[in-house]
Amino acid sequence: MTSNKNNTSKLDYNLILILFLLFLVSCVSIYSAQATGQYKENFLLKQIVWYVVGGGIIAGVITLDSDQLKKLTWYAYGFGLFLLGFLIIAPTSIAPVINGAKNWFKVPGIGSLQPSEFVKIFVILALAKVIEEHHQKTMIKTVKTDFWLLVKLGIVTMAPVILVIKQDLGTSLVFLAILLGMIFISGITWRLLAPIFSVGAALISTIFYFVLWKPDVLEKFLGVKHYQFDRIYSWLDPYNNQSTTGFQLTRSLLAIGSGETSGKGYGHRDIYLPESHTDFIFSIIGEEFGFVGASVLISLFFLLIYHITKVGMETKNNFYTYLCVGVISMITFHVFQNIGMTIGLLPITGIPLPFVSYGGSSLMGNMLGIGLIFSIRYHYKKYMFSTNS
Repeated sequence: MTSNKNNTSKLDYNLILILFLLFLVSCVSIYSAQATGQYKENFLLKQIVWYVVGGGIIAGVITLDSDQLKKLTWYAYGFGLFLLGFLIIAPTSIAPVINGAKNWFKVPGIGSLQPSEFVKIFVILALAKVIEEHHQKTMIKTVKTDFWLLVKLGIVTMAPVILVIKQDLGTSLVFLAILLGMIFISGITWRLLAPIFSVGAALISTIFYFVLWKPDVLEKFLGVKHYQFDRIYSWLDPYNNQSTTGFQLTRSLLAIGSGETSGKGYGHRDIYLPESHTDFIFSIIGEEFGFVGASVLISLFFLLIYHITKVGMETKNNFYTYLCVGVISMITFHVFQNIGMTIGLLPITGIPLPFVSYGGSSLMGNMLGIGLIFSIRYHYKKYMFSTNS
């Protein structure tokens, strides 16, 4: 009886509350979106089922301590790369082409599963393990040792990026965002990072130049799809492309803008927006609940990120801290990119809003990441007064 009480006290009830509130927001928004959407499916019921499955994933992950997670890391990472590689060569009967991209496996009785959503978490685990093991083996830090750590982090991240970039540019950006967050926490000297980031900024500017004025070069040498350029063009000038690629963005801007301060009220929407239950769920919230509703949702994400940050700072286990940074980087980029694209600040990349947008793969991937945070809170107390780092 005492053991059960102790186990229960280790549960992170604040995190449970935040997830429950996001669950409510998701259900309310998806129910409204499907009422006026172009599909006749019951997305709300499916989302509830995915949340239940996600809860099961958390229950499984929470039982794993840091040693067990480390033992499983490379197996999970290797399995993830296998799935991404197999996705490329799999026949369309198993991996159908949807919206011009081959990102999903068709699983009988379940639906479509996107392996890259799970690989994000596997990459976080792998990067955390690489950083910890590097510091354990490297007693004297030099620019050379830091450079070698940077190379290892780059290899771990670029392997899945290479496998997904031709099909899903948005997901590849998430991997890079995770890498960036892990680099900042890795302890690599700024004498090395400053010139690298400068070169990276110059490279991004150069690519942006080619996207705008010489897209054929990128298509030929990088194999980037032309429709991915269309998203850039519609982002920069949506109203001159609103009959084609800019339609989604112009409708989203109109929906959010028409919501004004307090919105039109739940279920009272005038703007038709395709796929509003997935990537553009924030537009639904903006129109129905206005600036106030949108601010409440953003505040929930802020609380979630703040809470994970607090967990990462409290634990004395470096591996756990790195995991927290990876999950924070992933969620922050998702939120920033998704909301940014719905209001025209960023290009449309097809990245869903975590825990709110409809989607089983996305939700289960995020729940897997949150499961790591639950595991940290469940196990980290034994480290709190340890003198070991």
